[in-house]
This record gives sequence, C-alpha cells and structure tokens, in this order.
Amino acid sequence: MRRSSASTKTSPLRRALTDNAADTVRGIGLAALAYVIWTLGDTAAKWILPSVGVALAMVWRGIFGAITVGAIALAGAGRTGRTGRTGRTGWRCLIPVRWQLVMLRSAMSSVVSIIWYIAWMEMTLIDTYVVGFTAPLIMTLLAIPMLGERIRWRRALSTVVGFMGVLVMLQPGGDLWTPMVLLLMVGIVAMSVTRIMTRQLSVTEAPECQAFWLLVSHILSGILILPLFPPASETDALGWLLLIFLGISSGAAHIVYTRAYGLAPVSALAPYEYTMLLWGGLAGFIVFNEVPSWLTLAGAAIIAGAGLYNLHRERMRAAGE
Repeated sequence: MRRSSASTKTSPLRRALTDNAADTVRGIGLAALAYVIWTLGDTAAKWILPSVGVALAMVWRGIFGAITVGAIALAGAGRTGRTGRTGRTGWRCLIPVRWQLVMLRSAMSSVVSIIWYIAWMEMTLIDTYVVGFTAPLIMTLLAIPMLGERIRWRRALSTVVGFMGVLVMLQPGGDLWTPMVLLLMVGIVAMSVTRIMTRQLSVTEAPECQAFWLLVSHILSGILILPLFPPASETDALGWLLLIFLGISSGAAHIVYTRAYGLAPVSALAPYEYTMLLWGGLAGFIVFNEVPSWLTLAGAAIIAGAGLYNLHRERMRAAGE
C-alpha cells in the first residue's frame, strides 16, 4: 500500500497505516461487531422518531453517547498501543491532534444521521439499508485517491459481487426510486467520505476522540434543527429507555468501528457494510413486522457470500497461503 506523507512521519503522535492480514482479520471482526450494535441502535431510533422527532433524537443520542464514550475514556480503555494513537490516557485521549479534520468529519456525520432519520420517517428500515449498501462500492473507489490504498482484486471482486446483490434487492426503476431515495443517496456519499476520513484520522486520533466529537456534533446539530423538527408528543418511559439505548449503542459502536478502520484498509472492510442488511432485515421483521421479499432474501444471500469469501481470503493471507 502506498502511504501518504502523514502516515510516514516519525512523530510519536502518529502511526503508520497498515495492510497486513492479521490486522485486517481483527479489523473485520470489529467492524462486523460494530454493525450489529449499530443496527440495534438504528432500530431504537426508528421506533422513537415518530414521537420524539429528528432533532431531539439527535440531541439525546449525542448526550448519552458522549457520556458513554467519556466514561470509557476515563475508565482507561485503550491505555496501551493496542488502541491508542496519541499515547494519551484517560480524558486526554479525547483531545484531537488534527482538530480541523475531526470537526469536519463530525459535522458531516451529523448531516448523514439527520438525512437517515428523515428517511426513516417515510421508509422502512430494510429499504434504507438496501439503498445504503451502495456505500461500500463508493468507499472502495474513494480509498484509491484519498488513501492511496492498493485494491486487491479479490477485495474488489467481493465488493462488486456484494453490490450486485444490492441491485437484485433494489431493482433499479422499481418502487424504491423516489425523491426520498435521492436525498438518501446524498447522505450515502457523505457517509462514504466520513468512512475514509475515519481511516485517515486513525493515524493520529484515538477511537474515543473520533467518537466523542462526532456525538458532540450531534447535540449541536440537533439543537440547530429543533425549530424544523419539533417533537410530536411527550416522551414516555419506554421512549427514554430507547433514547438512552440509542446513545449508549452509538458511543460503543463508534469506538469499535473506528478501531476497526485503524486496523484494516477501507477496501477490506467495505463488503461488511452489507451485513447490516441481514441484521436490519431481522430487526425490521421482529420489531416493525417488515417482511422482506424473495428478491431481498436472494440479494442478501449474495451479499453474505461475498463477505464470507473476503474473510476467507484474508484468513488464508494471514496463514501465508
């Protein structure tokens, strides 16, 4: 992999981005875990959005999420070089090294969340995930100019095959092609860029730092858009539990996922975005009684096969085969 000048400096506050099989397998495992946690949080968000509204969902997600991340940082998570980038411990790991990029990524992530929340007011969880799975292909392509990553042909193949599975489910020209989908696509492109930035910032920033400021940005963004998206009703006890869970799961997922992107190349992790469709389909069926079509199930099988193949190849590479 070609490294940027930022990744090759010898400053103790920086580390080189790697592309070795052992770290990649670990990164894949962490990414898969993060996507499970995220899906659970997304389910909670979709449940509570009709009553609490987009703005307050952003605010409370940010508050409870930032508290969670701060607690993890204060507990000393990532004291060693296994997770740290700056060598700082406790609350000091929350201080950005490249604060401009951290704030830009945080602001873009807030815009992405707002767009997804608006989409969930009209679309099913599974449908938004189907549209969202154009992101891995965008991420894989963007990783070339933005990170100088080497796109191994098997990684590229698994991403393209996974995208074909998305097309099977999405059926271009079908019922999903609405103005809301166009808005969602804007969010997906922005989300893809933030994924790349996560990898870039992992050179200098601790996972807790990236997660913390992203969630702080959610608070500020939610307050800013509150006049546009006022709550529809009072929040009951169940609603508060869902908001607390949304925040805690967001904080935990962002730390785990940021750690994954520090370990593995974007092109290796991109296919595992598709696994959220499996969890989202299951959650949508159990919680919202959303029944996926046979085409959705067929596409999901293609996606799962692509992801498993990629993991198999990385394990073989780790074993030197």
